[in-house]
Amino acid sequence: MANFEHLRHKSPTPLDQPSELVLVLAPLRSAINLSRIVRLAGCAGLQRIIQCGPGKVDPSVARDALEQVTLERRSSLPPVLKRLSGEGYHLVGLEQTTGSQSLYDYPFRQRTALVIGNERTGLESDSLQLLDAVVEIPVYGRPLSYNVATATAMAVYEYSRQWAPGRSG
Repeated sequence: MANFEHLRHKSPTPLDQPSELVLVLAPLRSAINLSRIVRLAGCAGLQRIIQCGPGKVDPSVARDALEQVTLERRSSLPPVLKRLSGEGYHLVGLEQTTGSQSLYDYPFRQRTALVIGNERTGLESDSLQLLDAVVEIPVYGRPLSYNVATATAMAVYEYSRQWAPGRSG
């Protein structure tokens, strides 16, 4: 039998280089979802989230990720997407659409902006038209989609798995 000892709050795994994944959020309805996404970004070593629309981060949920992740606030999603595209980011939406690819099979580019839709309405068509690709997470039961923070965690994990420290993608 293996002998395991519990390590409470093990030190972070060092990154070879800063993550080039940026999270771009359509206006979210829930401060809890936003706060969970900020905490996720901190754990994944992301440095930047662009949040469109209003929203307040609950420090008790986001914890010390607020010290590590820059949260930029913008009023509208399409201008943000155009700017990021001009900066060389590959724009990938997380949404169920015609032509979307399974997250499980999608090869992320290192310099990616992952675009997350609203909890109820998803990504609007004007934003979808600006994306380079759309990925979705297969659902095998009901409800027909994951919670936005949970889906974001799954997509960030897959990006991080592909671009883990010491890997070239």
